[in-house]
Amino acid sequence: MKKHKLLPLTETMHYILLAVRNPLHGYAIMQEVEVMSNGQVRIAAGTLYGALENLLKYEWIERLPTEDPRRKVYRITDEGLEILKVEQERLQHILSLYERGIRDEEI
Repeated sequence: MKKHKLLPLTETMHYILLAVRNPLHGYAIMQEVEVMSNGQVRIAAGTLYGALENLLKYEWIERLPTEDPRRKVYRITDEGLEILKVEQERLQHILSLYERGIRDEEI
């Protein structure tokens, strides 16, 4: 996959993409991110909706139809899953460097 200008992902975008592997509306995404991060990451509404706009623009997520027009539900796309895979591999490589450094040098 060609390197995308949004890569590497920000922490916020990582959490959002991970959260919407199951369809969620905005407030539920905010709650899920907080749970996944053990309370370490709290996304404000403005940050969330700005990130969602970018993710929609690049077709890494999609909006799903709902019966409630006020509630927008989002889900990751296949391309979004591929982006997560690329980022997972990148982060695993970085982690392996830490692990090697700990064995070799004791960071």
